[in-house]
Amino acid sequence: MQKTRKAVTKRFKVTGSGKLMRRKPGHRHLLRNKSKKRRRSMIQDQSVSKGFTEMYKQAMPKA
Repeated sequence: MQKTRKAVTKRFKVTGSGKLMRRKPGHRHLLRNKSKKRRRSMIQDQSVSKGFTEMYKQAMPKA
């Protein structure tokens, strides 16, 4: 049995339909330079592309 990659489980959330969701980058610091519209768009989670989904699901066997 393969061990679960803890870094992957912390970065991605599995939806009910089995998709993986991730956070958009760039929302940690230097926020005053970014427009409000850009900051708002970074809050929303984004789904992981199909190629990466397969790879990450192997790293988290329970998903």
